[in-house]
Formats: sequence, C-alpha cells, structure tokens
Amino acid sequence: QVQLVESGGGLVQAGGSLRLSCAASGRTFSAYAMNWFRQAPGKERELVATITRNGDPTRYAESVKGRFTISRDNAKNTVYLQMNSLKPEDSAVYYCNFGYYWGQGTQVTVSS
Repeated sequence: QVQLVESGGGLVQAGGSLRLSCAASGRTFSAYAMNWFRQAPGKERELVATITRNGDPTRYAESVKGRFTISRDNAKNTVYLQMNSLKPEDSAVYYCNFGYYWGQGTQVTVSS
C-alpha cells in the first residue's frame, strides 16, 4: 500500500516562503521520479515541479521558475518543495505524486 503524506502548507503573506514536504511509504521511493502538482478552485490541476530519481535534473512550470525549488532525500523517503517569493496566484491545494499515487494535498494560501 503506497502512502504519500503532504505537510507544510498554511497561510502566508505575499513575498513570504513555505516549505512543503511529502513523506512516502510502501514502495522503493528512490526508484521513482516525483512530482508536485497544485489545483486552485475552478482550475485544472497543474504540474508545478518534477524531480528525477537521483535528484537531477529538475523541471518547473514557467510560473514558478526561479521561486520554487524541488528536492528529495531518498534516505528519508521525502520530497520537498521550497516556495519563495510567494504570490496570491500561488494559492492552491498542493499534491505530491508519482505514477498513479497521490497524497491528500496540503492547502497553501497567500494573502495580498
């Protein structure tokens, strides 16, 4: 049984930072590329960032390049999303994913 559990969301002012974490269990974590998605109300789910099995390379949506950083710690079975210079338009539920597996999501709200 694969489990992905996100944490680290919350309410932050524009320009602030948050660090999301996603803890994985049930599979060999290091064998999979990992993704962060987000979904705002009334919008489609959007791929935010991807990291390969060994951490390099990484890819980002244009809207977050230069502000967000995805990383992973295979020893801890955890993937991270460091989010800096947050904007109100970054407000969404953030999900981690690999393959068919999704976490429950963590809410990020950025106030203006």
